[in-house]
Amino acid sequence: MAAAAADNIDCLSTVAPIDAGTPTSILGAPTAASQVHKRTRWWLEALAIAWLCWIYDAITNLAPLRLHAALAHAQDILRFEQTLHIDPERSLDHWLAGHHTIGLLVSDYYDNAHFVVTLGLLGYIWWRRADIYRPLRNTLVLANVLAFIVFWQFPVAPPRMLAGFTDVVAATHAIGSWHTGALASQANQLAAMPSLHIAWAVWCTIVVWKIASRRWLRALAVIYPFVTAFAVLSTGNHFVCDVLGGLVTILVSVLIVRLLGGRLRRPPFRTIRRPSLFARSEPPVYGMSQSCYEVRDQLD
Repeated sequence: MAAAAADNIDCLSTVAPIDAGTPTSILGAPTAASQVHKRTRWWLEALAIAWLCWIYDAITNLAPLRLHAALAHAQDILRFEQTLHIDPERSLDHWLAGHHTIGLLVSDYYDNAHFVVTLGLLGYIWWRRADIYRPLRNTLVLANVLAFIVFWQFPVAPPRMLAGFTDVVAATHAIGSWHTGALASQANQLAAMPSLHIAWAVWCTIVVWKIASRRWLRALAVIYPFVTAFAVLSTGNHFVCDVLGGLVTILVSVLIVRLLGGRLRRPPFRTIRRPSLFARSEPPVYGMSQSCYEVRDQLD
Protein backbone atom coordinates (compact mmCIF):
# COMPACT_ATOMS: atom_id res chain seq x y z
CA MET A 1 0.00 0.00 0.00
CA ALA A 2 2.81 2.38 0.88
CA ALA A 3 4.52 1.64 -2.43
CA ALA A 4 1.32 2.32 -4.33
CA ALA A 5 0.87 5.61 -2.52
CA ALA A 6 4.43 6.57 -3.36
CA ASP A 7 3.81 5.74 -7.02
CA ASN A 8 0.69 7.91 -6.97
CA ILE A 9 2.62 10.83 -5.55
CA ASP A 10 5.37 10.39 -8.16
CA CYS A 11 2.88 10.54 -11.00
CA LEU A 12 1.67 13.90 -9.62
CA SER A 13 5.14 15.37 -9.54
CA THR A 14 4.19 18.15 -11.97
CA VAL A 15 3.30 20.57 -9.23
CA ALA A 16 3.48 24.36 -9.01
CA PRO A 17 4.98 26.06 -5.97
CA ILE A 18 2.40 27.79 -3.78
CA ASP A 19 3.12 30.52 -1.29
CA ALA A 20 1.02 29.84 1.77
CA GLY A 21 0.80 33.51 2.57
CA THR A 22 -0.75 34.60 -0.75
CA PRO A 23 -4.06 33.63 -2.39
CA THR A 24 -3.90 31.62 -5.58
CA SER A 25 -6.24 30.55 -8.29
CA ILE A 26 -6.81 26.97 -9.23
CA LEU A 27 -6.18 28.04 -12.85
CA GLY A 28 -2.58 28.96 -12.07
CA ALA A 29 -0.68 32.15 -11.43
CA PRO A 30 -2.51 35.30 -12.56
CA THR A 31 -1.05 37.08 -15.57
CA ALA A 32 -0.20 40.79 -15.52
CA ALA A 33 -3.08 42.95 -16.65
CA SER A 34 -2.48 44.62 -19.97
CA GLN A 35 -2.27 48.39 -19.88
CA VAL A 36 -5.21 50.35 -21.22
CA HIS A 37 -4.04 53.10 -23.57
CA LYS A 38 -6.44 55.96 -24.07
CA ARG A 39 -6.51 58.23 -27.08
CA THR A 40 -5.35 61.77 -26.56
CA ARG A 41 -7.98 64.46 -26.87
CA TRP A 42 -8.55 65.48 -30.47
CA TRP A 43 -8.46 69.18 -29.72
CA LEU A 44 -4.98 68.85 -28.21
CA GLU A 45 -3.78 67.24 -31.43
CA ALA A 46 -5.47 70.01 -33.43
CA LEU A 47 -3.68 72.62 -31.30
CA ALA A 48 -0.32 70.94 -31.98
CA ILE A 49 -0.96 71.07 -35.73
CA ALA A 50 -2.10 74.70 -35.50
CA TRP A 51 1.05 75.57 -33.55
CA LEU A 52 3.28 74.03 -36.21
CA CYS A 53 1.37 75.84 -38.95
CA TRP A 54 1.79 79.13 -37.08
CA ILE A 55 5.57 78.69 -36.82
CA TYR A 56 5.80 77.70 -40.49
CA ASP A 57 3.77 80.74 -41.51
CA ALA A 58 5.98 83.05 -39.43
CA ILE A 59 9.08 81.74 -41.22
CA THR A 60 7.31 82.01 -44.60
CA ASN A 61 6.57 85.68 -44.02
CA LEU A 62 10.32 86.37 -43.79
CA ALA A 63 11.17 84.44 -46.96
CA PRO A 64 11.24 87.49 -49.31
CA LEU A 65 13.87 89.11 -47.09
CA ARG A 66 16.15 86.08 -47.45
CA LEU A 67 15.89 85.42 -51.18
CA HIS A 68 19.46 86.41 -52.05
CA ALA A 69 20.92 84.36 -49.20
CA ALA A 70 18.77 81.36 -50.15
CA LEU A 71 19.89 81.52 -53.79
CA ALA A 72 23.53 81.78 -52.73
CA HIS A 73 23.15 78.75 -50.46
CA ALA A 74 21.53 76.78 -53.28
CA GLN A 75 24.45 77.58 -55.60
CA ASP A 76 26.90 76.50 -52.91
CA ILE A 77 25.10 73.17 -52.42
CA LEU A 78 25.00 72.52 -56.16
CA ARG A 79 28.73 73.23 -56.52
CA PHE A 80 29.45 70.96 -53.55
CA GLU A 81 27.46 68.12 -55.12
CA GLN A 82 29.20 68.63 -58.46
CA THR A 83 32.53 68.32 -56.71
CA LEU A 84 31.44 64.96 -55.29
CA HIS A 85 29.68 63.94 -58.54
CA ILE A 86 26.33 63.44 -56.78
CA ASP A 87 24.30 65.97 -58.75
CA PRO A 88 21.61 64.11 -60.77
CA GLU A 89 19.03 66.88 -60.22
CA ARG A 90 19.50 68.65 -63.55
CA SER A 91 19.46 65.44 -65.63
CA LEU A 92 16.35 64.12 -63.87
CA ASP A 93 14.64 67.49 -64.20
CA HIS A 94 15.33 67.72 -67.95
CA TRP A 95 14.11 64.17 -68.51
CA LEU A 96 10.86 64.65 -66.58
CA ALA A 97 10.18 68.02 -68.23
CA GLY A 98 10.31 66.28 -71.61
CA HIS A 99 7.60 63.73 -70.65
CA HIS A 100 4.46 65.71 -69.90
CA THR A 101 2.19 62.85 -68.80
CA ILE A 102 4.75 61.29 -66.48
CA GLY A 103 5.65 64.75 -65.24
CA LEU A 104 2.02 65.44 -64.36
CA LEU A 105 1.70 62.17 -62.46
CA VAL A 106 4.93 62.74 -60.54
CA SER A 107 3.94 66.34 -59.79
CA ASP A 108 0.52 65.28 -58.49
CA TYR A 109 2.27 62.70 -56.33
CA TYR A 110 4.69 65.34 -55.05
CA ASP A 111 1.91 67.77 -54.14
CA ASN A 112 -0.58 65.39 -52.54
CA ALA A 113 0.95 62.13 -51.27
CA HIS A 114 3.07 64.13 -48.82
CA PHE A 115 -0.04 65.21 -46.90
CA VAL A 116 -2.53 62.43 -47.63
CA VAL A 117 -0.30 59.51 -46.62
CA THR A 118 1.26 61.18 -43.59
CA LEU A 119 -1.90 62.66 -42.10
CA GLY A 120 -3.84 59.49 -42.95
CA LEU A 121 -1.40 57.31 -41.01
CA LEU A 122 -1.28 59.82 -38.16
CA GLY A 123 -5.08 59.76 -37.87
CA TYR A 124 -5.18 55.96 -38.09
CA ILE A 125 -2.73 55.33 -35.25
CA TRP A 126 -4.45 58.01 -33.14
CA TRP A 127 -7.76 56.19 -33.58
CA ARG A 128 -6.66 52.54 -33.56
CA ARG A 129 -3.18 52.32 -32.01
CA ALA A 130 -3.10 54.57 -28.97
CA ASP A 131 -0.40 52.33 -27.50
CA ILE A 132 2.19 53.55 -30.01
CA TYR A 133 0.71 56.91 -30.98
CA ARG A 134 2.45 59.30 -28.58
CA PRO A 135 6.11 58.51 -29.37
CA LEU A 136 5.38 58.45 -33.10
CA ARG A 137 3.49 61.73 -32.90
CA ASN A 138 6.31 63.28 -30.89
CA THR A 139 8.85 62.10 -33.45
CA LEU A 140 6.93 63.75 -36.28
CA VAL A 141 6.48 67.01 -34.37
CA LEU A 142 10.15 67.13 -33.40
CA ALA A 143 11.24 66.50 -37.00
CA ASN A 144 9.20 69.51 -38.10
CA VAL A 145 10.62 71.70 -35.33
CA LEU A 146 14.19 70.76 -36.24
CA ALA A 147 13.48 71.49 -39.90
CA PHE A 148 11.94 74.86 -39.02
CA ILE A 149 15.11 75.80 -37.15
CA VAL A 150 17.17 75.07 -40.26
CA PHE A 151 14.68 76.98 -42.44
CA TRP A 152 15.17 79.97 -40.14
CA GLN A 153 18.95 79.81 -39.86
CA PHE A 154 19.90 78.48 -43.29
CA PRO A 155 17.34 79.24 -46.03
CA VAL A 156 17.96 77.32 -49.25
CA ALA A 157 16.23 77.90 -52.58
CA PRO A 158 15.15 74.80 -54.52
CA PRO A 159 16.90 73.86 -57.78
CA ARG A 160 13.91 75.06 -59.84
CA MET A 161 14.83 78.64 -58.92
CA LEU A 162 18.28 78.29 -60.48
CA ALA A 163 19.19 78.77 -64.12
CA GLY A 164 18.98 75.64 -66.25
CA PHE A 165 16.15 73.99 -64.27
CA THR A 166 12.44 73.65 -65.06
CA ASP A 167 9.68 73.93 -62.48
CA VAL A 168 7.91 70.74 -63.56
CA VAL A 169 5.09 71.14 -61.02
CA ALA A 170 4.20 74.60 -62.34
CA ALA A 171 4.68 73.59 -65.99
CA THR A 172 2.29 70.63 -65.76
CA HIS A 173 -0.35 72.54 -63.72
CA ALA A 174 -0.47 69.77 -61.14
CA ILE A 175 -3.42 69.45 -58.79
CA GLY A 176 -2.87 71.30 -55.53
CA SER A 177 0.30 73.01 -56.73
CA TRP A 178 1.96 75.23 -54.14
CA HIS A 179 4.11 76.91 -56.80
CA THR A 180 1.42 78.92 -58.59
CA GLY A 181 -1.89 80.55 -57.78
CA ALA A 182 -3.24 81.41 -54.35
CA LEU A 183 -1.41 78.57 -52.59
CA ALA A 184 1.99 79.91 -53.65
CA SER A 185 1.81 82.74 -51.12
CA GLN A 186 1.13 80.25 -48.31
CA ALA A 187 4.20 78.08 -48.96
CA ASN A 188 7.78 78.74 -47.98
CA GLN A 189 9.57 78.62 -51.31
CA LEU A 190 12.99 78.82 -49.61
CA ALA A 191 12.74 75.70 -47.43
CA ALA A 192 14.59 73.12 -49.46
CA MET A 193 17.00 72.06 -46.69
CA PRO A 194 16.13 69.66 -45.13
CA SER A 195 13.49 67.92 -47.23
CA LEU A 196 10.40 67.41 -45.10
CA HIS A 197 9.01 65.28 -47.91
CA ILE A 198 11.74 62.73 -47.14
CA ALA A 199 11.47 63.12 -43.37
CA TRP A 200 7.72 62.50 -43.47
CA ALA A 201 8.10 59.61 -45.92
CA VAL A 202 10.59 57.82 -43.67
CA TRP A 203 8.28 58.45 -40.71
CA CYS A 204 5.48 56.76 -42.66
CA THR A 205 7.76 53.78 -43.29
CA ILE A 206 8.41 53.46 -39.55
CA VAL A 207 4.68 53.60 -38.79
CA VAL A 208 3.69 50.98 -41.36
CA TRP A 209 6.51 48.71 -40.20
CA LYS A 210 5.10 48.87 -36.66
CA ILE A 211 1.42 48.35 -37.45
CA ALA A 212 1.58 45.96 -40.42
CA SER A 213 2.76 42.35 -40.48
CA ARG A 214 2.16 41.57 -44.14
CA ARG A 215 5.28 41.56 -46.23
CA TRP A 216 3.82 43.39 -49.21
CA LEU A 217 2.71 46.29 -47.02
CA ARG A 218 6.13 46.55 -45.45
CA ALA A 219 7.72 46.36 -48.89
CA LEU A 220 5.56 49.27 -50.10
CA ALA A 221 6.51 51.20 -46.98
CA VAL A 222 10.22 50.76 -47.73
CA ILE A 223 9.77 51.75 -51.39
CA TYR A 224 7.76 54.87 -50.51
CA PRO A 225 10.73 57.09 -49.48
CA PHE A 226 12.67 56.12 -52.62
CA VAL A 227 9.74 57.07 -54.86
CA THR A 228 9.43 60.33 -52.93
CA ALA A 229 13.14 61.01 -53.37
CA PHE A 230 12.78 60.56 -57.14
CA ALA A 231 9.79 62.92 -57.18
CA VAL A 232 11.46 65.73 -55.23
CA LEU A 233 14.67 65.52 -57.28
CA SER A 234 13.14 65.21 -60.73
CA THR A 235 10.60 68.01 -60.23
CA GLY A 236 13.43 70.39 -59.29
CA ASN A 237 12.34 70.89 -55.69
CA HIS A 238 15.26 69.44 -53.74
CA PHE A 239 18.95 68.68 -53.97
CA VAL A 240 20.50 65.36 -53.01
CA CYS A 241 21.87 67.07 -49.89
CA ASP A 242 18.32 68.10 -48.99
CA VAL A 243 17.22 64.47 -49.23
CA LEU A 244 20.06 63.39 -46.96
CA GLY A 245 19.21 66.25 -44.60
CA GLY A 246 15.60 65.05 -44.36
CA LEU A 247 16.80 61.53 -43.56
CA VAL A 248 19.13 62.81 -40.83
CA THR A 249 16.34 64.99 -39.39
CA ILE A 250 13.91 62.10 -38.88
CA LEU A 251 16.62 59.77 -37.54
CA VAL A 252 17.74 62.38 -35.00
CA SER A 253 14.10 62.88 -33.98
CA VAL A 254 13.63 59.15 -33.45
CA LEU A 255 16.79 58.99 -31.34
CA ILE A 256 15.84 61.97 -29.17
CA VAL A 257 12.31 60.70 -28.53
CA ARG A 258 13.63 57.26 -27.58
CA LEU A 259 16.24 58.68 -25.23
CA LEU A 260 13.75 60.99 -23.53
CA GLY A 261 11.15 58.23 -23.35
CA GLY A 262 13.64 55.89 -21.70
CA ARG A 263 14.57 58.51 -19.11
CA LEU A 264 10.94 59.21 -18.27
CA ARG A 265 10.15 55.53 -17.81
CA ARG A 266 13.23 54.88 -15.66
CA PRO A 267 12.55 54.98 -11.88
CA PRO A 268 14.32 57.89 -10.14
CA PHE A 269 15.91 55.66 -7.49
CA ARG A 270 16.15 52.06 -6.58
CA THR A 271 14.88 50.69 -3.27
CA ILE A 272 17.22 48.14 -1.68
CA ARG A 273 15.68 45.95 1.00
CA ARG A 274 17.97 45.02 3.89
CA PRO A 275 17.28 41.94 5.99
CA SER A 276 15.91 42.73 9.45
CA LEU A 277 16.92 40.99 12.66
CA PHE A 278 13.26 40.75 13.60
CA ALA A 279 11.92 39.78 10.20
CA ARG A 280 9.41 36.99 10.04
CA SER A 281 10.45 33.75 8.52
CA GLU A 282 9.03 33.05 5.11
CA PRO A 283 5.83 30.97 5.12
CA PRO A 284 6.24 27.37 4.01
CA VAL A 285 5.82 26.68 0.33
CA TYR A 286 3.77 23.70 -0.70
CA GLY A 287 3.02 22.12 -3.99
CA MET A 288 -0.41 21.65 -5.49
CA SER A 289 -0.98 18.87 -7.95
CA GLN A 290 -2.99 19.15 -11.14
CA SER A 291 -5.82 17.31 -9.34
CA CYS A 292 -6.18 20.32 -6.99
CA TYR A 293 -5.25 18.83 -3.59
CA GLU A 294 -2.18 19.65 -1.61
CA VAL A 295 0.86 17.48 -1.39
CA ARG A 296 1.93 17.96 2.18
CA ASP A 297 5.58 17.37 1.54
CA GLN A 298 7.24 20.71 2.18
CA LEU A 299 9.41 21.80 -0.73
CA ASP A 300 13.00 22.84 -0.14
